[in-house]
Amino acid sequence: MTRITKIQKDTLDPKFTEFYSAVENLLGRVPNFYKTFSNSPFLAMAFLPINALAQREWQGTNISGKIKELIVIKTSHTNGCKYCYAHNTSLGRAAGIGDEHIKAISLNEYANSSLFKKEEVLALKWAEAVTLNKAAKDDALFNELKSYYTENQIAEMTILCAMFNMINRINDSLDVDLEDTTEIDKIQRSLVLEPKKMTHYLTWLSNFWQREYPTGT
Repeated sequence: MTRITKIQKDTLDPKFTEFYSAVENLLGRVPNFYKTFSNSPFLAMAFLPINALAQREWQGTNISGKIKELIVIKTSHTNGCKYCYAHNTSLGRAAGIGDEHIKAISLNEYANSSLFKKEEVLALKWAEAVTLNKAAKDDALFNELKSYYTENQIAEMTILCAMFNMINRINDSLDVDLEDTTEIDKIQRSLVLEPKKMTHYLTWLSNFWQREYPTGT
């Protein structure tokens, strides 16, 4: 059971209502992660854009949703984070990652599997190396990665992996409750991010911040 209170919609301070609407619009639902994270509402509001932009597929990213979810699934599996693993195997299915792929990743049988392309195997290996903090010394893996991905893509992949290491730690440390399957699967409708939704949220957030902390105070 979650160690700290989940901030539900009906107990949410009305001034943060738009924030919860944005979480649902950008991530498909308001997961227990954000209900827990919202005990620190300003950090949660600032984190949402990074979360959505780093993980979802959209015009400003150079990595497919499938590669992103392979990285997130491998990171969460390596850390043993059941919460993130459940949510992202669900989102992964929307990105084309089938049960046979998930099984191979979970059993560490992906490296020589015909289920995965070479660039997918490298993304999985990189996610594991970053998560285990072995990437810095693995020049062979990095050089191989560079033969398939641009530096822009490698930067995005590394940021995504590092972000989910943080999310894994938060969910595990606070023992965030796992929702039922129907609620989890709502994540699947958020595979592709619509920039106009992000624009709406960032505009609201900027205005909200200026109201809370006017210039000169």
